[in-house]
Amino acid sequence: MSVLVSRCPSCAGTLEFKAGSTLVIICPHCRSAVARTDRGLEDLGKVAEIIQSESPLRLGLKGNWRGHRFEITGRVQHRHELGGVWDEWYATFSNGWVGWLAEAQGRFYLTFHQPVKAGLPNFDSLYPGERIEINLPKKGILSLVVNEKGTATAIAAEGEIPYKFEPEQKKLFADLQATEGVFATLDYETNPPVLFLGEEVTLKDLGWENLSPVKRDIKVVSAVSLNCPNCGAPLSLQAPDKTERFACPYCDSLLDVNQGKLTWLKSLKKPKKVNFALELGMTASFGNLTSNQPMKIIGSTVRSVTIHGETYYWHEYLLYNPKIGFRWLVHSDNHWNFVEPANPAEIFKRSDREIVYRGKIFKIFQDAEAKVEYVRGEFYWRVEQGEKVRAIDYVAPPFSLSCELTQKEINWSLGHYLRVSEVEKAFGVKDLPKPANVAPNQPFTGDFYIKWGLASLAILILISLLMIPLTGSSKVVFSETVTLRPFSLTSSSSQVVFSKPFNIEANRNIVITAQAPVDNSWIELDVDLVNSANEEVESVTIPIEYYYGVEDGESWSEGGNTNEAVLSSLPAGTYMLRVEATGDIGSKPIPVHLKVEQNVLKCYNFICAFIILAIVPFITLVRKFSFESRRWSQSMFPPAWVNQN
Repeated sequence: MSVLVSRCPSCAGTLEFKAGSTLVIICPHCRSAVARTDRGLEDLGKVAEIIQSESPLRLGLKGNWRGHRFEITGRVQHRHELGGVWDEWYATFSNGWVGWLAEAQGRFYLTFHQPVKAGLPNFDSLYPGERIEINLPKKGILSLVVNEKGTATAIAAEGEIPYKFEPEQKKLFADLQATEGVFATLDYETNPPVLFLGEEVTLKDLGWENLSPVKRDIKVVSAVSLNCPNCGAPLSLQAPDKTERFACPYCDSLLDVNQGKLTWLKSLKKPKKVNFALELGMTASFGNLTSNQPMKIIGSTVRSVTIHGETYYWHEYLLYNPKIGFRWLVHSDNHWNFVEPANPAEIFKRSDREIVYRGKIFKIFQDAEAKVEYVRGEFYWRVEQGEKVRAIDYVAPPFSLSCELTQKEINWSLGHYLRVSEVEKAFGVKDLPKPANVAPNQPFTGDFYIKWGLASLAILILISLLMIPLTGSSKVVFSETVTLRPFSLTSSSSQVVFSKPFNIEANRNIVITAQAPVDNSWIELDVDLVNSANEEVESVTIPIEYYYGVEDGESWSEGGNTNEAVLSSLPAGTYMLRVEATGDIGSKPIPVHLKVEQNVLKCYNFICAFIILAIVPFITLVRKFSFESRRWSQSMFPPAWVNQN
């Protein structure tokens, strides 16, 4: 690699331009920004000291991305108009590529300058949440979502910079995201604007899986152990390079943080009841949600929404780990959610009340203005008591999607519902208050019983269907008509008739059917099924009655001319029927038709088994309906079946 060596026009110190794309180099001796022009070197002015941080990156660090070697040769530090500082590292590749590795809140984005076929949208026309399409050479149309638009100020730099860097220069920018981790920035510093396109990456993707946050000398870094300028209490900054506001937990002073220096802004108005369940400084790991890394509570807030004149409050805890960045733990109505950022490009509108995220349908639950009531600890943005955002919540238990929207920024976050026991275990605490109601994204725990019950019923039905062809068709083994002589209720004796013998097969049920044309009368048949071989008897009673008439101009009827009795299987053999009849048939003889069938399909056993197996899922379904009713009764957008009275 050829190196251009020159002298700083400000201090005459030695400068080395290693990358051919370098336009500005920050003098390591006097902090002057020195530009390389066709007429020599130009001093652009002094550059502020870099705000040191626990970033694992540094100048001269070599990496590998998708088989391409690169080296970090420069760094620019930007301040957001709403507070917060992020770094952009200049990466020069061995094949001549020039890339920018942005680092913000523990996340990394590698982007490259990307030409476009058509013009890019005007800055003023963009709005957060807007989905735009950009036509790229060879790649075609790329759909992206506007995540944020704002103004950045270049506050510091070091090393070599591939553009004309000027201290305190302001630029307009818009950050966009697409699916599969694609990330883009529109830079409006020039006209026309420039597109930088890339993706979110991890340190492992860049060959730096073993890098750890740098523990820098406390004299070089902004101090992390300070005293409150109002009450003098000792304070500890956990993320000194990222913190913009600190709320003193001792005197309720809101402090501005500038490179570790604290400035008193105002006194906070503390609500009457602020009972935080967790304290600042507590650490916890939530398994895969935090990559098994411990996260520390560095800040906590009280927030509220007012709906129909009633105000609802909840607590939010800001969690931090240098390797992971920031996450949130939300405590509302004694329910807990672990909250992490969500890519807005992966969220699609399905209808006015539904969105889709990673294949899941989320239903709208709330749309209200959220307000910051109280804060304590440190925050990575310039938090203000009373600040408001539009907050829209969607649920698909056990997940929730929350959208916080301002005129310049949209933030989507994914909530994971946590049981109280999980939070207690994570923090090593006991006796956290238990919830009394149903949370918006609280999962119903009885779905297993519903699935188990429905599966059991499906198996029962399948077995029953398979048994039909295996058991064969029904068979009539006896059919005969006998005639009963006239008798009435005044008769002193019954009539007894015997049938002809017939054969019965083993392992087959038996159905005895009797039919008689009774007319506003009745008979009762006591039927004995007699085994001719051993005289064993099985007895059943078959009543037949049929009445009808007209009452108050309306016809009515009761009973019928046919009835039956069912017997389980009997031993094979020859049988006969002994029938004893009693009743009231009037003055005329009456024919009675008797029929014996075997292997008749009856659903009694099936129905009993079905009812028994259906009890658990039915009760669980009733519980689930009640559970969902309680959930949606709290929503601003309840389904039609929910009674909110």
